Amino acid sequence: MNLTRYASLILLPLTLSACMIPTGPVEVTRFNRVAEGIVYGTGSFAVTATNGDSLALSPYLAAVQREMERVGYSKALDGSDVIAEVSVQRVQFNGNDRNPVSVGVGGSTGSYGSGVGVGVGLNLNALGDQRGIETTLNVRIVRTTDNLVIWEGRAVQRGALNSPAAQPGIASSKLAESLFKDFPGTSGETVTVP
Repeated sequence: MNLTRYASLILLPLTLSACMIPTGPVEVTRFNRVAEGIVYGTGSFAVTATNGDSLALSPYLAAVQREMERVGYSKALDGSDVIAEVSVQRVQFNGNDRNPVSVGVGGSTGSYGSGVGVGVGLNLNALGDQRGIETTLNVRIVRTTDNLVIWEGRAVQRGALNSPAAQPGIASSKLAESLFKDFPGTSGETVTVP
């Protein structure tokens, strides 16, 4: 048997298993303008990073691009109908620093989902003194003709520091897939994607 073919056969299960690495649940919240008659999944798009180094964010940008294409948009060659603005926050924490239950109050202005909300969340990492990472992927889809935000969403995942959820290449795919699941989603609803 050819050595290259033999190596391919050995590596194939490892490659396939990488696609199915369990990373834990993702909390997703989305806002859309379906009630206003906005049609989603048509036209051309571009993806841009709104915070940080686009090289460091490249796994997240690539994951959002894949999802935009999956839901029906086509990659723009010249100009685009919409722009997907991507930002990512990664926060490292020590398990002792977080309570198993947290209550958060948030507010925003200037975006479609503006307002104030109160949320109660469970710390999915009640892991004693183990350190962890919380990654938040935010995406806004902006119509280029009038700079109107037509869709925005947030996906949050928590995991131990040494878990797959802490690895950007793995976490980016899970976060983007969860965020765009059943796109455009129910506006204002928060769901947990296993």
